[in-house]
Amino acid sequence: MLLATLYGGSTAASRPGADDLDAVPQGAQVVRVAEFLAECPYSHRLPDDPIVFPGLPGASHMHSFFGSRVTNAHTDVTDLLGSSSTCSPAIDTSSYWVPTMYRDNQPVEPTGTTFYYLGEGVRDDVIQRIRPFPQGLRIVAGNAKATGVDDPSSVARWSCLHHGEVNPSKDFVTCPPGSMLESYLDFPQCWNGRDLDSADHKSHMSYPVNGECPATHPVPVPKLRQVLRYPVSGGTQGLRLASGPGYTMHGDFFNAWPENELARRVTNCINVIVKCGADGNPS
Repeated sequence: MLLATLYGGSTAASRPGADDLDAVPQGAQVVRVAEFLAECPYSHRLPDDPIVFPGLPGASHMHSFFGSRVTNAHTDVTDLLGSSSTCSPAIDTSSYWVPTMYRDNQPVEPTGTTFYYLGEGVRDDVIQRIRPFPQGLRIVAGNAKATGVDDPSSVARWSCLHHGEVNPSKDFVTCPPGSMLESYLDFPQCWNGRDLDSADHKSHMSYPVNGECPATHPVPVPKLRQVLRYPVSGGTQGLRLASGPGYTMHGDFFNAWPENELARRVTNCINVIVKCGADGNPS
C-alpha cells in the first residue's frame, strides 16, 4: 500500500505501522496525493461542440469524444445523465472532448485516456475545502486559436511516454521509436460559485493564485488533469490537430457525475489527501 494513501486516512487501520515507517528512508518526505480518476476510452468523432456551438451540428472542427456515448451539438446535462459511458467507472457519464489528431490527414485516436481529479495546486487548507463540481458545469481549458508556443493561453504540454529526456513542449515533440506521444492538460480549479458556463466559456472559472482561489472565484473544485497517449512516435511531419498545430490543444469537460458518487470521492479522496482508484476507494 502506498504511504501516500496510508497517511491520508484518519483511522488506525489506515495509518502507517512500524514496518511501513521502517521502509521509508530516514529524513525522507512522504508525498501525500489527493486523487481519484476515470479511464474513459475513445467513443466517437463529430464536428460538434455542445459548449461552444450548442445546437449547431457541424459548426466546429472535428472533435474526439470520450465518456458519454451520445454527445453531439444538441447534448444537455439530462442527455448525459441518461447515457451510457466508455468510462471506468461507468457511473461517470460526463463528456470529455478534444480536437481530433491527424497524421497525413488520417485521424489518430489516443489509446490511453485518463482523467485525473486532483487536489494539487493549492494549499492543504484549501484542499480541505474543495467541493464537488455542480452537475452541468462546463469547463474549457486551452485555446483552439492560440498563436504560438509563447501564447499564455496555450496550456497543454506534449511529452513522450517513458522518455523524460525529451523536453516537454507546448507543440508536438519527436518521440523515440516504441514510445507514445502524450498530452497533459490541466483545467482551472476555482469556480465563481454561480455560473455553470459563461459567454466566453472561461470567465466562470479561474486557475489558483499562490495556492489559493482568487476572491472572484472563491470555490475550489477538483483539478481535472487530462492525460492522453497517442500511438505516435518519430518525427512530427504530417501531424496536426483539427484546430491547428500542437499548441492549439484544448479540452472540454461537461460534468455529469452522479452527485452522491462525486461527493463521496471528493470527501474520501480529495479532502483528506488520499490516493484513490477509479472506484473511488484508496488504492
